[in-house]
Amino acid sequence: MPIHLYWGDDEAARSRALATRIEALVDPAWASINLSRLDGSDPGQAAQALQEARTAPFGTGDRVVVLQRSPFCHACPAELAGQLEASLGLIPADVHLFLLSDTKPDARLRTTKLLRAVAEEQGFPLPPVWDGAGQLERVESAARDRGLALAPGAAEALATAIGSDGMRLASELEKLALHAGPGGGPITAEAVTALIGGQVTSSLAVGEALLAQRPAEAIALVEALLAAGEPALRIVAALASQIRGWLWVSLLERSGEQDVAVIARAAGIGNPRRIYVMRKQIRGRTPDQLLALLRRLLDVEAALKRGSDPGDAFRDGFLLAALAEPANPTRR
Repeated sequence: MPIHLYWGDDEAARSRALATRIEALVDPAWASINLSRLDGSDPGQAAQALQEARTAPFGTGDRVVVLQRSPFCHACPAELAGQLEASLGLIPADVHLFLLSDTKPDARLRTTKLLRAVAEEQGFPLPPVWDGAGQLERVESAARDRGLALAPGAAEALATAIGSDGMRLASELEKLALHAGPGGGPITAEAVTALIGGQVTSSLAVGEALLAQRPAEAIALVEALLAAGEPALRIVAALASQIRGWLWVSLLERSGEQDVAVIARAAGIGNPRRIYVMRKQIRGRTPDQLLALLRRLLDVEAALKRGSDPGDAFRDGFLLAALAEPANPTRR
């Protein structure tokens, strides 16, 4: 199959899979000629990728053309779409065009339909931070890919310590592999704790602390995220999405809606099963309280965009949000 669609926001897994394919296809002696890496955010380079994909390899081995940020399954200009359609039947069997993107192909586009009819497609999506089973499966899969054995409890410890950070997972697995050494036996949960440390925090944990009226805990979690290099505005965006989801669930339930599929669709939540968790989280909370949290979060965002120190902006916003909470929340 000469065309390959690789998509998903797990960049580490996607890059590892691509490197494995390149190693199998390209003769290292001819790599400088037969391996091209181009950037699809530049229309000129996207067109160049199609031209190179029609060129037979030199020497031994196959030719590989890698197009990062491929536009062909997203907002593809008409001219590029026409060039793609004209190129599909002209790619030699020993040339491989890898089209990479962070997001899933748009199934409505003609270019996506054309590519899916002839391409090998593989997705590398990161599991959501609330999907514990998905996180665990991802850790186990990454370890298997590296030929690493995990003792009972080690995968859970890794998933807890790393969360959704795909690049860090790859790095920590390499560290654990070196620690175990050749023939060193399976990696234990104790080794994970010793080498990687304790539980990673996430924006979801921050939101849960705010909902439970624990502002000091929320501030400590945010400080840990900031210290780990998480951008302040990304934390705000994740919290806003989380609180809006709670608000939608609360409003729809109060209107009498009980169908979790309907609630999930209205709230923009992909997995309806998550609604059961959210219902438990917001039990005893009113829409007014959730709106108050959103207002404080907007104040934090405004302070950040005015140039305030991120730690100060979050501390002020979260403490004020706690002071604004009613002393006796209304129970349903």
